[in-house]
Amino acid sequence: MHPAPSVIIFTALSGLGFGLIFWMGLGLPHISGMVVTSVFALMGLGLATIGLLASTFHLGNPQRAWRALSQWRTSWLSREGILAVLTLAVFFVYACLWAFLDMRIAPLGWLSSALAMATVYTTSMIYAQMKTVPRWNTVLTTVLFLLYAAAGGALLAAQMHLAGVLLALLAVVQVLAWKQGDGAFASAGHSIETATGLTGLGKVRLLEKPHSGTNYLMKEMIHVVGRKHAAKLRVISILLVAILPATFILLSDVGHWAGLVIVVVHVAGLFAARWLFFAEAEHVVGLYYDQR
Repeated sequence: MHPAPSVIIFTALSGLGFGLIFWMGLGLPHISGMVVTSVFALMGLGLATIGLLASTFHLGNPQRAWRALSQWRTSWLSREGILAVLTLAVFFVYACLWAFLDMRIAPLGWLSSALAMATVYTTSMIYAQMKTVPRWNTVLTTVLFLLYAAAGGALLAAQMHLAGVLLALLAVVQVLAWKQGDGAFASAGHSIETATGLTGLGKVRLLEKPHSGTNYLMKEMIHVVGRKHAAKLRVISILLVAILPATFILLSDVGHWAGLVIVVVHVAGLFAARWLFFAEAEHVVGLYYDQR
Protein backbone atom coordinates (compact mmCIF):
# COMPACT_ATOMS: atom_id res chain seq x y z
CA MET A 1 0.00 0.00 0.00
CA HIS A 2 1.05 3.60 -0.50
CA PRO A 3 2.93 4.77 2.65
CA ALA A 4 1.21 8.14 3.17
CA PRO A 5 3.30 10.47 5.42
CA SER A 6 0.24 11.45 7.48
CA VAL A 7 -0.53 7.85 8.45
CA ILE A 8 3.12 7.12 9.24
CA ILE A 9 3.29 10.17 11.52
CA PHE A 10 -0.05 9.24 13.09
CA THR A 11 0.83 5.64 13.97
CA ALA A 12 4.36 6.50 15.12
CA LEU A 13 3.75 9.57 17.27
CA SER A 14 0.41 8.55 18.73
CA GLY A 15 1.91 5.21 19.76
CA LEU A 16 4.78 6.98 21.54
CA GLY A 17 2.38 9.39 23.24
CA PHE A 18 -0.04 6.76 24.46
CA GLY A 19 2.89 4.58 25.51
CA LEU A 20 4.21 7.37 27.75
CA ILE A 21 0.70 7.97 29.11
CA PHE A 22 0.51 4.26 29.94
CA TRP A 23 3.65 4.35 32.09
CA MET A 24 2.77 7.67 33.72
CA GLY A 25 -0.60 6.23 34.65
CA LEU A 26 1.29 3.52 36.53
CA GLY A 27 3.27 6.17 38.40
CA LEU A 28 6.44 6.06 36.28
CA PRO A 29 8.76 7.82 36.31
CA HIS A 30 8.95 8.48 40.06
CA ILE A 31 8.87 12.25 39.87
CA SER A 32 7.35 15.16 41.74
CA GLY A 33 7.18 18.90 41.26
CA MET A 34 5.12 20.95 38.87
CA VAL A 35 7.78 21.62 36.23
CA VAL A 36 9.15 18.08 35.85
CA THR A 37 5.76 16.38 35.96
CA SER A 38 4.30 18.89 33.52
CA VAL A 39 7.12 18.27 31.01
CA PHE A 40 6.48 14.51 30.96
CA ALA A 41 2.70 14.94 30.88
CA LEU A 42 2.80 17.50 28.08
CA MET A 43 5.13 15.25 26.09
CA GLY A 44 2.63 12.38 26.30
CA LEU A 45 -0.38 14.57 25.54
CA GLY A 46 1.46 16.42 22.76
CA LEU A 47 2.72 13.34 20.91
CA ALA A 48 -0.67 11.62 21.10
CA THR A 49 -2.52 14.74 19.95
CA ILE A 50 -0.12 15.54 17.09
CA GLY A 51 -0.35 11.96 15.90
CA LEU A 52 -4.13 11.99 15.92
CA LEU A 53 -4.28 15.34 14.13
CA ALA A 54 -1.89 14.03 11.47
CA SER A 55 -4.31 11.18 10.73
CA THR A 56 -7.02 13.65 9.68
CA PHE A 57 -4.89 14.83 6.75
CA HIS A 58 -5.35 11.42 5.16
CA LEU A 59 -9.11 11.92 5.01
CA GLY A 60 -10.89 13.21 1.94
CA ASN A 61 -12.62 15.91 4.03
CA PRO A 62 -10.56 16.49 7.21
CA GLN A 63 -13.08 19.05 8.48
CA ARG A 64 -15.63 16.24 8.82
CA ALA A 65 -13.34 13.95 10.84
CA TRP A 66 -15.60 14.31 13.89
CA ARG A 67 -18.32 12.35 12.07
CA ALA A 68 -16.16 9.22 12.24
CA LEU A 69 -16.88 9.02 15.98
CA SER A 70 -20.51 8.10 15.30
CA GLN A 71 -19.70 4.71 13.72
CA TRP A 72 -18.35 3.02 16.85
CA ARG A 73 -20.62 -0.03 16.47
CA THR A 74 -18.87 -1.20 13.30
CA SER A 75 -15.69 0.83 12.84
CA TRP A 76 -12.38 0.34 14.63
CA LEU A 77 -11.41 3.81 13.44
CA SER A 78 -14.41 5.26 15.25
CA ARG A 79 -13.64 3.27 18.41
CA GLU A 80 -10.08 4.49 18.28
CA GLY A 81 -11.21 8.12 18.09
CA ILE A 82 -13.58 7.77 21.03
CA LEU A 83 -11.02 5.98 23.20
CA ALA A 84 -8.33 8.52 22.28
CA VAL A 85 -10.51 11.42 23.41
CA LEU A 86 -11.41 9.62 26.66
CA THR A 87 -7.75 8.79 27.31
CA LEU A 88 -6.58 12.34 26.80
CA ALA A 89 -9.37 13.73 29.00
CA VAL A 90 -8.78 11.31 31.89
CA PHE A 91 -5.01 11.66 31.72
CA PHE A 92 -5.24 15.46 31.61
CA VAL A 93 -7.14 15.48 34.92
CA TYR A 94 -4.73 12.92 36.41
CA ALA A 95 -1.65 14.86 35.28
CA CYS A 96 -2.99 18.21 36.52
CA LEU A 97 -3.63 16.81 39.99
CA TRP A 98 -0.16 15.23 40.01
CA ALA A 99 1.63 18.35 38.76
CA PHE A 100 -0.17 21.17 40.52
CA LEU A 101 -1.40 19.55 43.76
CA ASP A 102 1.23 16.77 44.05
CA MET A 103 -1.66 14.29 44.26
CA ARG A 104 -1.20 11.10 42.27
CA ILE A 105 -4.58 9.41 42.39
CA ALA A 106 -3.65 5.82 41.53
CA PRO A 107 -7.08 4.58 40.33
CA LEU A 108 -7.32 7.54 37.94
CA GLY A 109 -3.85 6.74 36.67
CA TRP A 110 -4.70 3.08 36.19
CA LEU A 111 -7.77 4.09 34.19
CA SER A 112 -5.71 6.35 31.92
CA SER A 113 -3.18 3.51 31.43
CA ALA A 114 -5.91 1.04 30.49
CA LEU A 115 -7.50 3.53 28.11
CA ALA A 116 -4.14 4.32 26.50
CA MET A 117 -3.41 0.67 25.72
CA ALA A 118 -7.00 0.14 24.59
CA THR A 119 -6.54 3.03 22.15
CA VAL A 120 -3.35 1.49 20.75
CA TYR A 121 -5.20 -1.82 20.45
CA THR A 122 -7.99 -0.23 18.41
CA THR A 123 -5.39 1.43 16.17
CA SER A 124 -3.82 -1.96 15.51
CA MET A 125 -7.21 -3.49 14.73
CA ILE A 126 -7.82 -0.95 11.97
CA TYR A 127 -5.13 -2.88 10.09
CA ALA A 128 -5.21 -6.35 11.67
CA GLN A 129 -8.88 -6.91 10.72
CA MET A 130 -8.27 -6.27 7.01
CA LYS A 131 -8.54 -9.64 5.25
CA THR A 132 -7.77 -7.86 1.99
CA VAL A 133 -4.21 -7.29 3.28
CA PRO A 134 -3.01 -10.75 4.41
CA ARG A 135 0.29 -9.39 5.75
CA TRP A 136 -1.65 -7.34 8.33
CA ASN A 137 -4.39 -9.87 9.03
CA THR A 138 -2.62 -11.51 11.97
CA VAL A 139 -2.43 -11.20 15.75
CA LEU A 140 1.25 -10.23 15.36
CA THR A 141 0.12 -6.84 14.03
CA THR A 142 -1.65 -6.10 17.30
CA VAL A 143 1.24 -7.45 19.40
CA LEU A 144 3.68 -5.23 17.48
CA PHE A 145 1.61 -2.07 17.92
CA LEU A 146 1.36 -2.71 21.67
CA LEU A 147 5.08 -3.49 21.97
CA TYR A 148 6.12 -0.41 19.99
CA ALA A 149 3.95 1.76 22.24
CA ALA A 150 5.11 0.14 25.49
CA ALA A 151 8.81 0.14 24.56
CA GLY A 152 8.82 3.68 23.15
CA GLY A 153 6.81 4.93 26.10
CA ALA A 154 9.26 3.31 28.53
CA LEU A 155 12.14 5.11 26.80
CA LEU A 156 10.36 8.46 27.10
CA ALA A 157 9.53 7.72 30.74
CA ALA A 158 13.25 7.09 31.39
CA GLN A 159 12.60 3.47 32.39
CA MET A 160 15.70 2.29 30.60
CA HIS A 161 16.11 -1.27 31.88
CA LEU A 162 12.43 -1.99 31.28
CA ALA A 163 12.70 -0.42 27.82
CA GLY A 164 15.73 -2.57 27.03
CA VAL A 165 13.85 -5.77 27.78
CA LEU A 166 10.81 -4.64 25.78
CA LEU A 167 12.98 -3.59 22.83
CA ALA A 168 14.69 -6.98 22.78
CA LEU A 169 11.28 -8.64 22.72
CA LEU A 170 10.14 -6.21 20.04
CA ALA A 171 13.06 -7.20 17.81
CA VAL A 172 12.11 -10.88 18.03
CA VAL A 173 8.42 -10.27 17.31
CA GLN A 174 9.19 -7.89 14.43
CA VAL A 175 11.38 -10.49 12.72
CA LEU A 176 8.65 -13.11 13.21
CA ALA A 177 6.07 -10.73 11.72
CA TRP A 178 8.24 -10.12 8.65
CA LYS A 179 8.80 -13.84 8.19
CA GLN A 180 5.10 -14.63 8.55
CA GLY A 181 4.08 -11.69 6.38
CA ASP A 182 6.29 -12.65 3.45
CA GLY A 183 4.23 -15.77 2.84
CA ALA A 184 0.85 -14.46 3.96
CA PHE A 185 -0.45 -13.43 0.55
CA ALA A 186 0.35 -16.78 -1.04
CA SER A 187 -1.04 -18.67 1.98
CA ALA A 188 -4.32 -16.76 1.69
CA GLY A 189 -4.82 -18.26 -1.78
CA HIS A 190 -5.37 -14.95 -3.58
CA SER A 191 -4.55 -14.84 -7.29
CA ILE A 192 -5.63 -13.07 -10.45
CA GLU A 193 -7.92 -16.07 -11.08
CA THR A 194 -9.75 -15.62 -7.75
CA ALA A 195 -9.86 -11.85 -8.23
CA THR A 196 -11.61 -12.15 -11.60
CA GLY A 197 -13.74 -15.16 -10.69
CA LEU A 198 -12.21 -17.23 -13.47
CA THR A 199 -10.80 -20.07 -11.41
CA GLY A 200 -10.79 -23.48 -13.07
CA LEU A 201 -10.25 -22.06 -16.55
CA GLY A 202 -6.47 -22.21 -16.57
CA LYS A 203 -3.93 -19.44 -16.20
CA VAL A 204 -5.45 -15.96 -16.44
CA ARG A 205 -3.54 -12.95 -17.72
CA LEU A 206 -4.49 -9.38 -18.53
CA LEU A 207 -5.13 -8.63 -22.19
CA GLU A 208 -5.21 -4.89 -21.58
CA LYS A 209 -4.82 -2.69 -18.53
CA PRO A 210 -8.14 -1.81 -16.81
CA HIS A 211 -7.37 1.91 -17.08
CA SER A 212 -5.38 4.10 -19.41
CA GLY A 213 -3.96 5.98 -16.40
CA THR A 214 -3.66 5.75 -12.65
CA ASN A 215 -6.71 6.00 -10.40
CA TYR A 216 -7.41 6.32 -6.68
CA LEU A 217 -7.09 2.59 -5.99
CA MET A 218 -3.74 2.37 -7.75
CA LYS A 219 -2.39 5.39 -5.88
CA GLU A 220 -3.58 4.27 -2.44
CA MET A 221 -3.54 0.47 -2.51
CA ILE A 222 -0.66 -0.46 -4.80
CA HIS A 223 2.95 0.22 -3.93
CA VAL A 224 5.69 -2.17 -5.02
CA VAL A 225 8.96 -2.20 -3.09
CA GLY A 226 12.02 -3.91 -4.53
CA ARG A 227 13.09 -6.91 -2.47
CA LYS A 228 16.66 -5.68 -2.16
CA HIS A 229 15.52 -2.26 -0.93
CA ALA A 230 13.05 -3.82 1.50
CA ALA A 231 15.75 -6.13 2.91
CA LYS A 232 18.13 -3.20 3.46
CA LEU A 233 15.42 -1.11 5.12
CA ARG A 234 14.47 -4.01 7.38
CA VAL A 235 18.04 -4.30 8.63
CA ILE A 236 18.32 -0.54 9.14
CA SER A 237 14.96 -0.25 10.91
CA ILE A 238 15.44 -3.23 13.26
CA LEU A 239 18.93 -2.02 14.19
CA LEU A 240 17.78 1.50 14.94
CA VAL A 241 14.42 0.81 16.53
CA ALA A 242 15.38 -2.10 18.77
CA ILE A 243 18.73 -3.91 18.58
CA LEU A 244 21.14 -0.99 19.06
CA PRO A 245 19.08 0.73 21.80
CA ALA A 246 18.44 -2.56 23.64
CA THR A 247 22.11 -3.61 23.45
CA PHE A 248 23.38 -0.27 24.74
CA ILE A 249 20.81 -0.14 27.55
CA LEU A 250 21.32 -3.68 28.77
CA LEU A 251 25.14 -3.58 28.64
CA SER A 252 25.85 -0.15 30.10
CA ASP A 253 24.63 2.56 32.44
CA VAL A 254 22.59 5.13 30.54
CA GLY A 255 22.89 8.78 31.51
CA HIS A 256 20.61 11.64 30.48
CA TRP A 257 22.44 12.54 27.26
CA ALA A 258 22.93 8.93 26.24
CA GLY A 259 19.23 8.37 26.92
CA LEU A 260 18.35 11.26 24.59
CA VAL A 261 20.50 9.77 21.82
CA ILE A 262 18.83 6.39 22.30
CA VAL A 263 15.38 7.97 22.00
CA VAL A 264 16.38 9.77 18.78
CA VAL A 265 17.80 6.55 17.30
CA HIS A 266 14.68 4.62 18.29
CA VAL A 267 12.34 7.19 16.73
CA ALA A 268 14.35 7.17 13.48
CA GLY A 269 14.02 3.40 13.35
CA LEU A 270 10.34 3.64 14.23
CA PHE A 271 9.61 5.83 11.21
CA ALA A 272 11.55 3.45 8.95
CA ALA A 273 9.64 0.45 10.34
CA ARG A 274 6.31 2.24 9.91
CA TRP A 275 7.16 3.11 6.30
CA LEU A 276 7.87 -0.56 5.65
CA PHE A 277 4.66 -1.58 7.42
CA PHE A 278 2.62 0.23 4.79
CA ALA A 279 4.92 -0.08 1.77
CA GLU A 280 5.19 -3.88 1.99
CA ALA A 281 1.46 -4.47 2.50
CA GLU A 282 -0.01 -6.18 -0.57
CA HIS A 283 -3.70 -5.37 -1.08
CA VAL A 284 -5.76 -7.86 -3.09
CA VAL A 285 -7.00 -5.05 -5.34
CA GLY A 286 -3.56 -5.10 -6.96
CA LEU A 287 -4.46 -8.41 -8.58
CA TYR A 288 -6.92 -6.64 -10.90
CA TYR A 289 -3.99 -4.62 -12.23
CA ASP A 290 -1.54 -7.54 -12.18
CA GLN A 291 0.43 -5.70 -9.49
CA ARG A 292 0.87 -6.19 -5.75
